[in-house]
Amino acid sequence: NQTGQMLAALADLPQATFASKVEVVGDKVNVTREVDGGLETVALSTPAVITTDLRLNEPRYVTLPNIMKAKKKQLDTFKPEDLGVDVTPRLKTVKVSEPAKRGAGVKVADVAALVDKLKNEAKVI
Repeated sequence: NQTGQMLAALADLPQATFASKVEVVGDKVNVTREVDGGLETVALSTPAVITTDLRLNEPRYVTLPNIMKAKKKQLDTFKPEDLGVDVTPRLKTVKVSEPAKRGAGVKVADVAALVDKLKNEAKVI
């Protein structure tokens, strides 16, 4: 997933990805993630962008009374302009085309014929 990395780059913020443990210590954040060789811990200054791993938290299930309360709450809606966010597209499609058509394959009778075709026609050996 590239969203966290892109957000951190655009906002010029430090980043940590696939966090399995996050600890806030003063104005710093210690982020631990699992890598092939074990655990890796990084210390970041805040504000920072942190993407998480599924193992970070166990989900809590919502109770029926809380579902009913949530239905009654007002939902605040904001436009990007209200938050000072520029939504101008930063990517431009230059060209879209189909790949070139491939010719039909050729069956060869034996290894000698294959070697001959690779040598004389394809010129790869």
